Amino acid sequence: MRRFFDSLRPADRSALNSVPDGLFLVRVERVQYRWHATKPYYSIRFAVLEPKHLAGCLITGRLYCTARAMWKLTWFLRDFGYDPELLNKDEIDDKELLGLLGIVKISHVMVHGLSLLNLDGFAPAARWEELSPSTITDDLSGSEVA
Repeated sequence: MRRFFDSLRPADRSALNSVPDGLFLVRVERVQYRWHATKPYYSIRFAVLEPKHLAGCLITGRLYCTARAMWKLTWFLRDFGYDPELLNKDEIDDKELLGLLGIVKISHVMVHGLSLLNLDGFAPAARWEELSPSTITDDLSGSEVA
């Protein structure tokens, strides 16, 4: 009989799924609506496409569907290229979200002793060259101070 123990894997493999704070070009892999009496939300799993050294890592975050948080959900849908016709009808089709590409800015925070991932911002995928951390680093390293 074989048994699987998650903690037996090499330590470096566990780092594969931990993503640092920053900007990432991502694709929507899975979307699940979660009903909650006071804070319904979408749980969204993204697959990292860029930067290359983190390609394949997964990021899972929440976008809340409360009246106060609707601006952020709309921002995400608009920047990731969600169907404008459905958006204008105030409809979200979970299947239409799969495969959408865009840029997400993430950060990690501690809340009541738990590490949580924040989805801080979004941008269209077409802006990756302009916003990518490697472009910013290249610009800074290439400049000279007189």
